[in-house]
Amino acid sequence: MSFTVEHVQWLEDTGERVVSVCGKSIPIFKLSHDASNEKIMSAWARYFRNHYCSDEQIEYIKNPSKTNSEYLLTEKFPHEQNPPGPSIRAGDFAEILVADYLEFVRFYKVPRTRYERKIIANESSKGSDVIAFRKEPGVISATDELLIFEVKAKASENSKNNVLQTAIDDSVKDEMRIAESLNAMKQRLLDKYDLDGVQLVDRFQREPDHPFKRIYGAAAVVTETSFNSVIISGSTTAKHPKAQELELIVIRSVQLMPLVHALYKRAADEA
Repeated sequence: MSFTVEHVQWLEDTGERVVSVCGKSIPIFKLSHDASNEKIMSAWARYFRNHYCSDEQIEYIKNPSKTNSEYLLTEKFPHEQNPPGPSIRAGDFAEILVADYLEFVRFYKVPRTRYERKIIANESSKGSDVIAFRKEPGVISATDELLIFEVKAKASENSKNNVLQTAIDDSVKDEMRIAESLNAMKQRLLDKYDLDGVQLVDRFQREPDHPFKRIYGAAAVVTETSFNSVIISGSTTAKHPKAQELELIVIRSVQLMPLVHALYKRAADEA
């Protein structure tokens, strides 16, 4: 997937760090988007849309009785109003945003295969939320990295739940589901004839003979009014079996749900 990703410049490290009760430093990022910037919003919407269905394939895949926009809104995108559509939208948005952070800020390889073969639009995709890789081309090394992130979103206003703790707790499941998630990713990459991607995943399915670094992550994407550093500081990784290899991050943003809905609407309207 090769697109303009200028929206990533809106993701800023605030420099703020919250320390959890278990002593982990939690960086706080802020998404300072400008919804009036037509150029960046349009490019972001196109990039976002192609996670679900490539522009090159939509004419062949869609129901022929529907326009591109109708097809995306009724058969590909989570519903704007019908539950659990809004929460699925927020969750997908948060996962894609964290994937963008890992790829374009941290420079990991992050194959995008999670949403394009969903059977039911109004359900979340199964498996690990975000899978990222780091390795030198043509070399297998014990320093290669597999990073598995669990992502939770709270896009409603004035909700002080500790969704970071929920992400930490759910991250425990990634130890069990990573093999299935890598297998699903590999199959989807093969469907797209992305042989470089297939080889990348293949390297991280060879852990017994070729060890690598396995790192875990938990992320919370929340509205500005729902962010509370005291509550975040109450997070603990004590029960996580890989606590030493677990990194944490919080991303906050104003008017998060309006942004999510606007992005889906533009993605459909401009298809």
